Amino acid sequence: MNAPTPDHEAESSLMEHLIELRTRLIRGMAGVAVALAVALPFAKRIFEHLAMPLLSQLPVEQASKMIAADPTSGFFAPIKLALYLAIFVSSPWLIYQAWCFVAPGLYKHEKRLAVPLLVSSIALFFAGCAFAYFVVLPAVFHALTLFTPDVVTLAPDPGKYLDFVVVIFLAFGVSFELPVAMVILVALGLVTPDQLKHSRGYAVVGVFVVAAVITPPDVVSQLLLALPMCLLYELGILACRWVVPRSLARG
Repeated sequence: MNAPTPDHEAESSLMEHLIELRTRLIRGMAGVAVALAVALPFAKRIFEHLAMPLLSQLPVEQASKMIAADPTSGFFAPIKLALYLAIFVSSPWLIYQAWCFVAPGLYKHEKRLAVPLLVSSIALFFAGCAFAYFVVLPAVFHALTLFTPDVVTLAPDPGKYLDFVVVIFLAFGVSFELPVAMVILVALGLVTPDQLKHSRGYAVVGVFVVAAVITPPDVVSQLLLALPMCLLYELGILACRWVVPRSLARG
């Protein structure tokens, strides 16, 4: 019997990786589908909860109303929200499937560093979204209603409201990943904790620039993003000093 050639072994290995990738994608999509099936029956109620930061700031006579400029907006907005929520809730499962695919190719010290980073990234993203919902959105809508003339009725379209809120959630969720990004940069040897500390002034300026770019054009949301990011930058410096040297020493 002929021994397998290197080309044949490489082709077999590639096929195994592709099959494994397909399996992980199917499992990830199945998780999203299950979460979507659970969320769909409650889509209207979930949308009502999502609208509370705005509705709570409206005058009493219009405190429970939105106006659907598009006839289909009132139908599709809750459906889209259910899909977004399904992806959001199942994100730990999706990340776990991605981890199972890449973990066999990592060294032990890389795994020891990657696991806390993955857990921290999920927790920080959820924290950013929670901060946006409970703190940022009420403050933004309060400021908007405060400066809206009395002759203007503030009753947004459900679809546009959903798009606005999703942008806010993504902006804060991703921005709260700053400590994780800093740890990765230090772990790769691109920067050191001391360099991050000495560059604090430039980082603060950069944070305010980023906040001005990715948030809506109002001062409230920009400040509510920039200030936590400054605190997260300091937390990232501490994490770099504590996590990276210990993990590398163990490797």
